[in-house]
Amino acid sequence: MLHNLDGEFRLSDDLIYLNHAGVSPWPARTAEAVKNFADENMVHGSRRYLQWLEREAALRAQACELLNAPSPDDIALLKNTSEALSAVAYGLEWQEGDNIVTTNQEFPSNRIVWESLSSKGVDFREADPAGFSQPEDALFSLADSDTRLITVSSVQFSTGLRMDLEKIGEFCKSRGILFCIDAIQSLGALTFDVRRVHADFVMADGHKWMLGPEGLAIFYCTPEMRDRLTLHQYGWHMVDDLYNFDRKEWRTAKTARCFECGSPNMIGIHALHASLSLLLDIGMDVVEKELLDRTEYLFERIRSEPELELMTPDSAGRYAGIVTFRHIRKDNESIYNFLMKNNIMCAYRNRGIRLSPHFYTPVEQLDRVFSLLESVP
Repeated sequence: MLHNLDGEFRLSDDLIYLNHAGVSPWPARTAEAVKNFADENMVHGSRRYLQWLEREAALRAQACELLNAPSPDDIALLKNTSEALSAVAYGLEWQEGDNIVTTNQEFPSNRIVWESLSSKGVDFREADPAGFSQPEDALFSLADSDTRLITVSSVQFSTGLRMDLEKIGEFCKSRGILFCIDAIQSLGALTFDVRRVHADFVMADGHKWMLGPEGLAIFYCTPEMRDRLTLHQYGWHMVDDLYNFDRKEWRTAKTARCFECGSPNMIGIHALHASLSLLLDIGMDVVEKELLDRTEYLFERIRSEPELELMTPDSAGRYAGIVTFRHIRKDNESIYNFLMKNNIMCAYRNRGIRLSPHFYTPVEQLDRVFSLLESVP
């Protein structure tokens, strides 16, 4: 049972928000944190900058808890998921003939950057999970002695397929293959453990299930891999003695801050800190349970409608917060447009309608979607 959310979610009464897999609304505490930060700047400028740095350190600690990472030193705060993926893709030293394995369901962020490595002679391989009873076996079937890295989304953005990260991690660990996880569709929605899944790299922007702003992402990198990644961005913030501005000699920070070349996004830090405080106050185990309860409820409603086809896998462990379905007779893009015009925030993906509630979404609002579907022209 959820704790009293004390008015944390104040969406317009005429709006049903089922697009947390896209861009989430902010909790009240996040909006308040941004307002307070703006007011403080207006009145005091940077007088309290040391307190801002304490908030930055607190955010790293929250991210460490969310990921079950060994140390906050393993956490970098970057602009977005794509920047973190690029830090990995162009930080590794590639040899001609190396290959990368992923799925054919990835969001462009986790495809384009790897495809761009073709100029270095790197082979990009896309596995089709649909051809295998266990989606991970599709990845394994394309891996060989030249596979340097396997990269997957923890949850696929269009179908909602949830990957068995622990299984992939064990496979990679046993073969000396690097493991990279785009966790943007699960971090803040599900419990996560970077150590259990043997991840070398994990990245996620804060604006989806973490309920934060766009423009600030969490990037986890193991200490071993930090020493192996070549940096391509340099600046004052990524050096060891960062506040000694008169010192001419410098060396790169040993922590994940080495990936942060310039001034931090302080307004984003204050916002994401507030958002994560809500998730951690509630507890990610509770958040996950409540979210999966809503996912399963949507499954039941879709299965009860003869003309609706569920596109998201519904077997245990294979779904998270994304539920995609399609109408077998009517035009699905038209259905999506109809729902949006009736204030149902959703998405059109993979020629189907994608619903993505969060842990706090009232079940009554989910019922409203199916009532509207009955009146689609």
